[in-house]
Amino acid sequence: MKNSVAGDWLDFHREKESGIDSVSAHFTGHAYDPHDHDEILVGVTWQGVQRFRCHRTVHTSTPGRAILIEPGAVHDGHAPEPGGFTYSMLYLPQPWVSAQLARRGQDDISLIEAAFCHTLTDDPLLMHAIQQTFFAFHHDEGRLARDQSTDRLLTMLMSHIKEKPPSLKDDPLCQMQRVREILHERMADDIGLDELSRLAGIDRFRLSRQFSKAFGQTPHAYLVRLRLRSARALLSHGVEPVQVALQVGFADQSHLGRWFQRAYRMSPAAFQQQCTNVLSR
Repeated sequence: MKNSVAGDWLDFHREKESGIDSVSAHFTGHAYDPHDHDEILVGVTWQGVQRFRCHRTVHTSTPGRAILIEPGAVHDGHAPEPGGFTYSMLYLPQPWVSAQLARRGQDDISLIEAAFCHTLTDDPLLMHAIQQTFFAFHHDEGRLARDQSTDRLLTMLMSHIKEKPPSLKDDPLCQMQRVREILHERMADDIGLDELSRLAGIDRFRLSRQFSKAFGQTPHAYLVRLRLRSARALLSHGVEPVQVALQVGFADQSHLGRWFQRAYRMSPAAFQQQCTNVLSR
């Protein structure tokens, strides 16, 4: 799929057996609003300067640098220079990564949160492994090429993992974990700060401040990201966009479409068509 807007383009492909998405894109100016993914993201910048915020830090990637982003890590993107940037990215589903590592007898890294040593790395072996895997999946190479490239990629990734941070359940900010759980439980509801603070047992003003400190975003921003991730999953299974909007808590299909386009630079219908070959009405 190609999407051209003022010189920008995006080419999206899903390998159906593994569920791995591959994206190659070029953007000038603004690329993405802040968003996150359920998958592990690994990519390479090919041309230009790619700048994005992740883990409350501004990162600048240049040609040959590898990008590593964990599930749930909020990030955005823009081109700070007139020529824009071109990059390739692989979206590795957590269940697929778990299964691959289990077969190899390795520890599971699929549920990591903020567990890569660095968001950007100049490791040439990892960059080459990402490149080979991207080509194998994006261009529908044979099974042997896909298997060998992913084995190499996972081997290279293991050296870039650090231990998980302590769980919030052992942290003084455990109340914020409860707030997050409520947002997951009530994702489709039109919940306000007063109700959220009552359920969590903390006043609404401290709630917003402490939630932002714990997770790097406001409760509303977190809820929007949660709804978008859930929408992607439902769309990939063929659920009609109008139903998806209602199930995840957007006001209507147009509301879903506006947020989806800002985060992923494609419409819900276009994303679904690539994943399922289902044409939405």
